[in-house]
Amino acid sequence: MKISLNQKLINLIEHYNLINANFLLSNKPLKRTIQSTTHISAGTKFEKLDKLKKKIKLIKNCDLKKNATNIVFGDGNINSKIMIIGEGPGAQEDVEGKPFVGRAGKLLDKMLASIQLNRTKVYISNVVNYRPPANRKPTEVEIERYLPYLKSHIEIINPKILMLLGSTALNTLIGNQVVISRARGQWIQKEIGLAKPWIIASFHPAFLMRQPEQKKLAWIDLKMVRDKSKILKI
Repeated sequence: MKISLNQKLINLIEHYNLINANFLLSNKPLKRTIQSTTHISAGTKFEKLDKLKKKIKLIKNCDLKKNATNIVFGDGNINSKIMIIGEGPGAQEDVEGKPFVGRAGKLLDKMLASIQLNRTKVYISNVVNYRPPANRKPTEVEIERYLPYLKSHIEIINPKILMLLGSTALNTLIGNQVVISRARGQWIQKEIGLAKPWIIASFHPAFLMRQPEQKKLAWIDLKMVRDKSKILKI
């Protein structure tokens, strides 16, 4: 028995109604797409960081990379609005592949805890991603080579607060003419790619271990970060 075209259409519509498939005939977007937006955004950030890390691993003719055991890329919460930049990995960081895990890292953890922060609430990286031999300071050539990657790193994280620990981080992102003893404890806002964080400099934990009398100034800087995060509602 032949079924008319009209009857086929009626049967098709009844089938859609039975399986609650009215969305197939609607111009409205699916609700599940809206609900998954945050997850997609977070995934995109993770993918961008993974891609950046792979680019750094592909760097050639780099003495830092030749002498290092592991790349030290970053640690912490990639969705944090507080980012911390140090100088470069030390011996323990080179072994574990994470920034600030040695003695200076333990001091940094205590510093963060003093203002109710920890590694799950901040994101941490360094100016260079491979350990300089004998923990020496990175050369200007090495810093210039890693600077584009550092800027991309900051742009991807897109922090509201950027804390620079030590003169190397300060000079790399603010300028060589700046002295940390004078620049620390002051806020400046600077565009770094698409990011525009409030930047503050303070002493590196390794320096504070050598000069413990300067911890009182570092405490002032930490309180400024705490107060700024409240103002920015982080």
